[in-house]
Amino acid sequence: MVIAMGEASLSELLDIWVDGWASTRRYDVRSVGSFRAVHLADKSGDWEAFAADPSDEEFATLAAFVAEAPPRILTVLTEDHVRYRALAEQHGLVVLGADQELMVMDFEGKDVEEPWLNDDDLKLTTDIEDHSATVTVTTDAGVLAARGHVAVAHGYAVFDRIVTEPAFRRRGLGSFVMRALTAAMSEHDLEQGLLIASTDGQHLYHHLGWSDVSGVLMLTNPGTTEGASLSD
Repeated sequence: MVIAMGEASLSELLDIWVDGWASTRRYDVRSVGSFRAVHLADKSGDWEAFAADPSDEEFATLAAFVAEAPPRILTVLTEDHVRYRALAEQHGLVVLGADQELMVMDFEGKDVEEPWLNDDDLKLTTDIEDHSATVTVTTDAGVLAARGHVAVAHGYAVFDRIVTEPAFRRRGLGSFVMRALTAAMSEHDLEQGLLIASTDGQHLYHHLGWSDVSGVLMLTNPGTTEGASLSD
């Protein structure tokens, strides 16, 4: 299944992102009604469910699923945070995070050649595995400077965990990693990219030409404080 960006609904984009995100992290995926949930094996060891603008009835089903175990999370893609905050309160859930954004990029006309690392003290390593790739930038001594991951899902490139270590920031490595990941997937002839970005990441991605699609509201059970970022 390949979905063109202009034709894809928010629910379809979310499903594509979930498939790519779960693939890069090797998470198991299951269904909760008509929605998806991902097993956070390396984090809480429990499930995070995802939905785009669910109805009141659908939200109730998802809230009941989350209530079954304290670490569970419900992530809703929506611009109507007021409505879903109210529904969360009705069902005994609390807000875990509300500052991330689903973003999209049209690759048409963009440079997909492997970028040149203009720093003699750093080296690029690209590991390609089937429909995914990992890029790392390290010093000659092996100290990690920056990294990122990408996976192909339904004709989209889904980017994840784009990180520049504090000591190496403000050197353009975030942009470099994104270009290197895009180049690594160039043989798949992809036209669009998807990612979910933190507030800090959004500034970088806007600069690179990415566009906002939807706000991200993360909900959980009272007392749970871990798992507020989808990009960590």
